[in-house]
Amino acid sequence: MSKVVVVGSYVVDLMSRTPHLPKPGETVLGGPFKMGPGGKGGNQATAAARCGSEVTFVTKLGGDVFGREALAHFQAENVNTEFIKVDPNQATGAALIAVDDNSENSIVVSLGACGTITEAEVMEAEEEIKCGDIVLLQLETSIEAVVTAVKLAKKYRVPVILNPAPYQEFPKEILRDVAFITPNETEAFELSGIEVKDEHSALAAAQKIHEMGVDTVIITLGSKGAFLYTGGEKGDLVPGFKVEAIDTTGAGDAFNGGFAHALSNGQSVREAMTFANAVAALSVTKIGTAPAMPNKQEVKTFLLHLGAAK
Repeated sequence: MSKVVVVGSYVVDLMSRTPHLPKPGETVLGGPFKMGPGGKGGNQATAAARCGSEVTFVTKLGGDVFGREALAHFQAENVNTEFIKVDPNQATGAALIAVDDNSENSIVVSLGACGTITEAEVMEAEEEIKCGDIVLLQLETSIEAVVTAVKLAKKYRVPVILNPAPYQEFPKEILRDVAFITPNETEAFELSGIEVKDEHSALAAAQKIHEMGVDTVIITLGSKGAFLYTGGEKGDLVPGFKVEAIDTTGAGDAFNGGFAHALSNGQSVREAMTFANAVAALSVTKIGTAPAMPNKQEVKTFLLHLGAAK
């Protein structure tokens, strides 16, 4: 079984539907309200586990009801929770999410405990990283945790996927030790200074990011799919799948979790991207983030139906 180690964030999702996203100073009557497990790290760990990977999740929770519910969720998903720390003096992270009638979303994240993950806490998972097939990271946690995980992965020659989301400044020198980077259009702009509007601009942005030292640049483009660049004068758009979207929140996390699973399971990069596009497409047909992640059979059936399975 493929082994994926996710080092990152857990926040509880507090989501409400709304006719439209509120303007500054505006109160909008919405509903229904849903609460569930979330955070980029938690979503990606759930996605990879449901796809069939053996997943270890490194994060930190607060000593509150949200933290207890988080542990119950990951135990139910068969995720290794040995390295999920609980700090009784902190609150578990929370995300306030509004989703409008067009399935667009607005999100405010309070990182809470997962924003204080230390180097020592990541180092405790050294053996898991050593034995892993893929290490999957985001920027929704302490940068200290990200840098430490990259160093450990380099030590044991384990490929790193960095999903630079939500974007915050980080030491760019670590990119030389990152095998795959998966920004969306906004994050690609933050990294490259080039606004991504189409394949031509995606290529220019990917080339700029590639020059920073990353072997493989994958810019996710929502329903259009994902743009792959590994060097040279050309890139490759791996098309997405058309579905009726209900809630696009967490689609990027679905992609990253599915991509990590497929890569660690021996698929080629392009095959893994097609698989990840399918995971992302299925995730937006349900409400929520982690609860909306499809399982392995759902993805297999979806790809078979479309004639895309290998």
